[in-house]
Amino acid sequence: MKFSENWLRELVKIDADRPTLCHALTMAGLEVEEVTALGEGLDGVVVAEIIGADKHPQADRLQVCSVDAGLAAPVQIVCGAPNARVGIKVPLALIGAKLPAGIVIKAARLRGVESFGMLCSARELGVDTDASGLLELPDDAPVGQPLAGYLGLPDASIELKLTPNRPDCLGMTGLAHDVAALFGAAVNVPGESVAKVTSKARRGIRLEAGHDAPRYLGRVVEGIDAAAPTPLWLAERLRRAGLRPISAVVDVTNYVMLELGQPLHAFDHDSLHGDIVVRHAAVGESLKLIDGSQVELDPGFVVIADEHKALAVAGVMGGFDSRVTDSTANIFLESAHFAPAAIMGRARKLGMHTDASHRFERGVDPELPARALERATSLLLSITGGQAGPVLVAESPADLPQPVTVRLRRDRLVRLLGVQVPDVEVVRIFTALGMRVEPRADGWQVAAPSSRFDIEREEDLVEEVARIFGYDRIPTHAPAGALSLAIQPEARINEHAMREQLAARGYHEAVNLSFLSADLLARWAFGEGLVPLANPLSADLAVMRPSLLPGLIEALRHNRDRQQDRVRLFELARVFAAGDPPLETPSLALAASGPAQAEQWGESSRPLDFHDLKGEFDALVAWGGEPQRWSVYADPLPGWLHPGRGARVTHDGETVGYLGALHPRLAAELDLGADVHVMELALEPLLTRRLPQSSPVPRHPSVRRDIALDLPEDVSWSQIEDVVRRSTGVVLKELRLFDRYVGKGVEAGRKSLAMGLILQDASRTLTDDDADRCVRQAIAALEQTYNAKLRG
Repeated sequence: MKFSENWLRELVKIDADRPTLCHALTMAGLEVEEVTALGEGLDGVVVAEIIGADKHPQADRLQVCSVDAGLAAPVQIVCGAPNARVGIKVPLALIGAKLPAGIVIKAARLRGVESFGMLCSARELGVDTDASGLLELPDDAPVGQPLAGYLGLPDASIELKLTPNRPDCLGMTGLAHDVAALFGAAVNVPGESVAKVTSKARRGIRLEAGHDAPRYLGRVVEGIDAAAPTPLWLAERLRRAGLRPISAVVDVTNYVMLELGQPLHAFDHDSLHGDIVVRHAAVGESLKLIDGSQVELDPGFVVIADEHKALAVAGVMGGFDSRVTDSTANIFLESAHFAPAAIMGRARKLGMHTDASHRFERGVDPELPARALERATSLLLSITGGQAGPVLVAESPADLPQPVTVRLRRDRLVRLLGVQVPDVEVVRIFTALGMRVEPRADGWQVAAPSSRFDIEREEDLVEEVARIFGYDRIPTHAPAGALSLAIQPEARINEHAMREQLAARGYHEAVNLSFLSADLLARWAFGEGLVPLANPLSADLAVMRPSLLPGLIEALRHNRDRQQDRVRLFELARVFAAGDPPLETPSLALAASGPAQAEQWGESSRPLDFHDLKGEFDALVAWGGEPQRWSVYADPLPGWLHPGRGARVTHDGETVGYLGALHPRLAAELDLGADVHVMELALEPLLTRRLPQSSPVPRHPSVRRDIALDLPEDVSWSQIEDVVRRSTGVVLKELRLFDRYVGKGVEAGRKSLAMGLILQDASRTLTDDDADRCVRQAIAALEQTYNAKLRG
């Protein structure tokens, strides 16, 4: 929000100087981001008129101008501005004047011709950034008058960095109420004028957007002179607020937006067909905007339309075909209230940001449209002439925001602020901010104005008292009290310890955004159960991540593009799935690529493979002390995993994640090599740990039996291990796979696995018969389950 300091001081009469005003605004939560002094040091600069302009005899781009400055005789000035011509009124810096940039004006000889001053641009005067030519003044500017007095200078352009909860201060009247409350002054707001109705012109209005557009006002103004010049005072206020004057109609709507905070729009009435219809856009509906861009809309947009086509994107920008031009004679002036949720993110989705969308998406006073329409009409009639028709109203009262009344307890105020604020001061603060206050025995009942969307609860009122009373007047006390340390449960691994463990294994932690693009997720075939954002920062950050891997792989690719051939990354964060509310699941993801070991002389380099990643998984599982609760299976696998180098991970029979190499198709699509391996697991099972328990050192020896079995190729080791452990019971302490053979002597489609069974009983020494019986049980179970055969 940028505004003219002089304009603010007209609305609120205060004695504070500029630094005091800016400090008070910042301390009240309205941070002053920048202050630009305008028009200081313009002594010796006057309004002048060019009464003659001849070509310079020795320079093609210079003119020798005769200038009337209200002195006894015209002044000769050599000027190179492209717009210098007879009849215009411009600023003239006389000899001795010192301009804001430090330039001291002296008599000079330019290419042999004497010049006794300088005709100035807005930039040279420090009142604007335009340096394309001379600053042209209105035709009625009085020749010889000091320029500073004529333009209302000196002044300052003050820019505020407003928080989203204070849209009421995006208008000068709302800001004036805060300043008045800060300095104990009164607000001099322009009276609520009502334009005289002298025309019967009407146009029907239909609301078809439900709660997204609950109020729409409009009126026809006939017979205007759209080419009429904008008054200097109005144009200067726009400039100092950072807006470029365009035309009388546009300038009036912009001025009322700055003054009251209500965006308005004017349509060329003669270009409209039938009723005004406020509706949602159709699928694929397109519209050419005022700036010439062609946009494609969807039902998430609200549009202002007539019976034939869309005319404007509601709350964002008007359309090209219905724009007001210098030849426009009749206009339809709109003033509406749109729900913030209906406008949020719409301008950003179209790749733009407008003053209207900035206000509507934060919230505009629903009671403001009528007042703003009358104010704009009065200004238009005084500038462009014309005849105003009646105000046309369409509204849905049930969909409008309802006034809020909040109770503030006196003891609660004291408890939160730590200081006793007098009751009289509390009432003054609320009243100055436009709130209605009713005293109660224990405090106050406060009704917030319709412009204050941020007043919802008691703490909001406490904040209002604090910032107006003054944060610097509230004493600072150090918090006191005993802090109790949270005891970490032994049966749970700490997340920080998990991070340290992974870092010790050579992995670097990555922290990615929780938002991803829909296109990236489509590449990974994540299409169901997604959580789209209602108001995304951009199209590339429009969906909450259903998995950590897409973002982690993007980080890995980013590193590889910068000559990092061996990358090890992990991320410990939440993933999201559709639900009401959306489901959040803590997860752990790993991504690795490049050589299995860092470059060294001790062993030759080899690429990372599935078994390296499986080793990382085994290490994490072993930390929990219950590896028997975990299993891996070759199928079914998601589409982003390599079908022959991937595995599904289960915990207590429930699928909790996947690991393996990326699918070659996906790796190629993401411009990655074939050596990228990933793992993603639900975090909670990994953090569960079996409580450590002591056990006596075995008193009885273990017995080992080795067997070789012929099995079908598609039977995995995890399946075999599961059957053997269930068939032998607790005496099986360890099962070791030490050989795999495929070839001569083994049928096609089958394999030979050699394994060692380590058997031990805590209560006695196992006999050969005991060990042989366990082996027979294991072989029988495998024969029955997987058609295994014992090899000789």
